[in-house]
Amino acid sequence: MTNNDIVQKLWNLCDVLRDDGINYSDYVTELVLLLFIKMVHENTEAGTLKKHPLPEGCRWTDLNGKSGINLLNDYRAILLALSTGKRTEADPEEKGKTIEVQVHNDPLISAIYGDAQTRLREPRHLEQLIKTLDQIDWFSAQKDGLGDLYEGLLEKNASETKSGAGQYFTPRALINSMVRCIKPQAGELIQDPAAGTAGFLIAADQYIKQQTDDLFDLNAQQQQFQKNKAFTGVELVPSTRRLALMNCLLHGMEGDDEGVVHLGNALGQAGAGLAKADVILANPPFGTAKGGEASITRDDLTYKTSNKQLAFLQHIYRNLKPGGRAAVVLPDNVLFEAGVGTEVRRDLMNKCNLHTILRLPTGIFYAQGVKTNVLFFTKGSAGDKHQEENCTENVWVYDLRTNMPSFGKRSPFGEQHLEPFEKVYDAQGRANAAAGGDFAQILAGRQEGEWSFNAEKIETPDTDENQGVDDRLAHSRWRCFSRKWIAEHKGDSLDISWLKDADSVDAANLPEPSVLASEAMSELVQALGELDGLMRELGAGGEADAHRTLLTDMFGEVK
Repeated sequence: MTNNDIVQKLWNLCDVLRDDGINYSDYVTELVLLLFIKMVHENTEAGTLKKHPLPEGCRWTDLNGKSGINLLNDYRAILLALSTGKRTEADPEEKGKTIEVQVHNDPLISAIYGDAQTRLREPRHLEQLIKTLDQIDWFSAQKDGLGDLYEGLLEKNASETKSGAGQYFTPRALINSMVRCIKPQAGELIQDPAAGTAGFLIAADQYIKQQTDDLFDLNAQQQQFQKNKAFTGVELVPSTRRLALMNCLLHGMEGDDEGVVHLGNALGQAGAGLAKADVILANPPFGTAKGGEASITRDDLTYKTSNKQLAFLQHIYRNLKPGGRAAVVLPDNVLFEAGVGTEVRRDLMNKCNLHTILRLPTGIFYAQGVKTNVLFFTKGSAGDKHQEENCTENVWVYDLRTNMPSFGKRSPFGEQHLEPFEKVYDAQGRANAAAGGDFAQILAGRQEGEWSFNAEKIETPDTDENQGVDDRLAHSRWRCFSRKWIAEHKGDSLDISWLKDADSVDAANLPEPSVLASEAMSELVQALGELDGLMRELGAGGEADAHRTLLTDMFGEVK
C-alpha cells in the first residue's frame, strides 16, 4: 500500500465525520487529533520517536480496545489531558472525591493539543475511525515516512476547495524548487514568518539532511542545533499552527519549548522579536489586513500600509542578516502597485540584491486565478554583503506564465515545469553555493535565453522590453533588465513582461461594456440552468431549490 493509497483511505474517513455532522472545514483538524496519537504510537513502536512521547493513559492502546460511550468519554478526557497536562481522577484516599493529577509537562504536546476538542457525538463513529486506522499497513507507511504521509493528507485537504485550506498550502513542487535555488545550509537560521503548515521549513530541513547524510556528517552539537534552533516559523491561526507542529514533529523537527512554529502575528510583536535570519522562505497570505493599518502593529516598518504582502515583504528584507537570502511568493499587485508599493520596491532594490523574479503560471494555487511570482533576493550586493545602498544591479526575469497550460486537478503543476528555470537560475550547478562570493559566481555565469514550452512560437508585442532586442532573444523566457532600465522605463514597477499570451485581447477591439456585460450574464444564466439540472439528476433537488430561493431573494421575481 503506497502513501497515496493510505492518504485516500484516510480521506475517505471524512464520510464518517460528515455522518456525525462535522463541517467540511473541520475534517482534517478532527482527523489529525486522532491520527497523531496513532502516528506517535507507530513511531514509538518503530523506535524512531525518542522525545515527546504521549503520557500513560493518553496513548493509542488506551483507546483501541474500547467501545461505546466509555470510548467517547475517554477520548474527550485524553484530549483534555494532552491539552492541559492534567487529568481528574478519583481520590484514592477519600471516597466520592476527585483530585487533579499531573500527566505531563511537555510544552510541545500542550501546544499541539491546546484547546483540542472533538466534535464527534456518536461513539460508533469514533470506533469506526479507530478500527480503520488500525487496519492501515503502517509498515509500508513507515518506509516513506509518516511525516510525508501526514503532508499528503494536508495537500489532499488543500486541493479540496470546499475545505478552505488552500490559502495555507503552497504546491509542493514550487516549495522544493525554491529550496533548491536558495540552498539552505546546516548551521543557518531559517525562518518562515507566515508558516502555514510548515511546508517551507520542512522542505529546507529535508534538503539539509540530504546534504549531510541525514545529519550524521554533523557533530552532536550541530545536530542539536538543527533539531532545536535552526528553524522558526510564525503562524497566526491556532488550528493551522497545530497542523504545523504535528507536521514538524513527525519530520523529526522539535524546535524550542514552543515548537518550531510559534503562535503569533509576524506583522506584530511576534515578528519584531524574531532573530535575524540567514534564510527566509515564505508565501505570505493574500489580501488586505482586516482593520487596515491598525492590525499591522509593527512600529519598525518604514512604510505604513494595510497591504499584508507589502508589510510582509518589508519584514522579510529587514530581518535578513548581511548576505542572508530569501525567496518569497507574492501576487502581481506587489510588483506594480503605486504609492507605498513603489517606495517598498525601491527600498528592497536599494538594501538588497533583487536578482531574480519567477513569473508563475495561473491555476497552481488553490485560490484559482491568482497571479503570483517568486522574488529571490539577498541582503547586500552580489560582491559585498555589508553594502547598504544601491545593491541591485540587474534583475533576471523568467516568464513561466505566458502561453502555459491551464493547471489544475487534471493537469497538475509539477517539478518538470520548473526544471528549465532551475537550470538557468544556477547554470553552473553549484550544488553547495549559498551566499557571498559563491553566489556572485552563480550570477556571473548566467546568460539570457531559454526557449522551453514552445517559447519561439509566442508573439512578441511592441513594448519597451523588446526595443532594440534581437528577435530570438525577445522570444526567450529568460531575460535580464538593469536597475537603471527599470527606473527609467518602468518607474520602478517590476511588472516586466515581453511575451504576448495567446488568450490576451486587444482592448481597442473589444465590444461596448454593456454588450460584454450582457454576454457574461447570458452565459451565467445558462450555466446556472445546467447546474440546476445536474443537481436534480444527482438527487440534490432540495439543495437546488434552496439555491433558487437564494437567487430570488437576491434579484427578486422577474415579472
